[in-house]
Amino acid sequence: MTSVVSILGSTGSIGRQTLDVAECLGVRVAALTANRDVAQMEAQCRKYRPQLAVMMDEDKARELKASLVDMNIRVTSGIDGLIEAARLPEADTVVTAVSGMVGLRPTLAAIEEKKRIALANKETLVCAGELVMARARQAGAEIIPVDSEHSAIFQCLMGCRDKGEIRRLILTCSGGPFYGQTRKTLAGMTKDDALRHPNWTMGAKITVDCATLMNKGLEVIEAMHLYALPLDKVTAVIHRQSIVHSLVEFCDGAVLAQLGAPDMRIPIGLALTYPARTENPAPALDLLSCGELSFAPIDETAFPCYQLARQAARVGGSCCAAMNAANEEAVALYLQDKLRFYDISDAVEAAMELPVRQNPTLEEILSVDASARELVRARFG
Repeated sequence: MTSVVSILGSTGSIGRQTLDVAECLGVRVAALTANRDVAQMEAQCRKYRPQLAVMMDEDKARELKASLVDMNIRVTSGIDGLIEAARLPEADTVVTAVSGMVGLRPTLAAIEEKKRIALANKETLVCAGELVMARARQAGAEIIPVDSEHSAIFQCLMGCRDKGEIRRLILTCSGGPFYGQTRKTLAGMTKDDALRHPNWTMGAKITVDCATLMNKGLEVIEAMHLYALPLDKVTAVIHRQSIVHSLVEFCDGAVLAQLGAPDMRIPIGLALTYPARTENPAPALDLLSCGELSFAPIDETAFPCYQLARQAARVGGSCCAAMNAANEEAVALYLQDKLRFYDISDAVEAAMELPVRQNPTLEEILSVDASARELVRARFG
């Protein structure tokens, strides 16, 4: 049970909902971090009174420090500040809710301090899953998933005595805003189209990942590392209603599913209170009003990013880091109206041709990440 929390990425969707849950649970906030949103960070600092506040942008950190001159809150900046927030002795749990590869080093720092990691940054395991999980085992640090799909699997496996009993994990996918459309129509879809997710309110990058279905590919890789299972035991299906968050099929044919309202405060709450369950500010699921529940296969022709992520998982090693970095860069360009929809998958495919290093070190992962980003900027920027 969490007593004190550091929240990395507190001004984003997951961070804001974590603060909502922490307030409900009476959990004290030790540190808050953000990228550039000074106004929201100041408001959070005044309400939750952390001892440390971090802005990734140095100029924004100076602005925040000036605005908090009347409060006893230390303000720092950059990746070093993020790592300090993750290491803070007072916090027993670190919620990693930053977006992208930037979450890797702070997560490793929290693991070294034997913290509970409430992990909402899938790129950490996508790029360095073997390394991260090995260090967590060595340090005795808990990693509790916050993604709704991985939390659902986590809950379905609570009574599982032996992972050999698992036949497969079945992740569910809303299909995003473009479900049912063809390659011809998708080719012209703009960022404004992609940002209209039907079920969830999230940051721009992850919302575009949901539109390309790359997000589901990343989650497949994340699940492989979280539950130490091979690719052929992890799959995904379209479930438009976002009520069944994922399923586990066992060797005897039984299938367990976790259902709930599409509200991220439910998995956040469990990550903070596990192994206990407590009251949560999220609404309860009303089975009589949620409508029919449907399932369908993923169209890998229309959404090649999903298959590219599975291909990267099959290759292994640094290929996943290259794939992820290329996707981050391509999505950033797409959000600036500099790329077309299918340029994203083309950029990812190009980066996956970089030389692959098996069992990469942290330094090698960071090097491959940089090379993939440079390739995308040079060829597609």
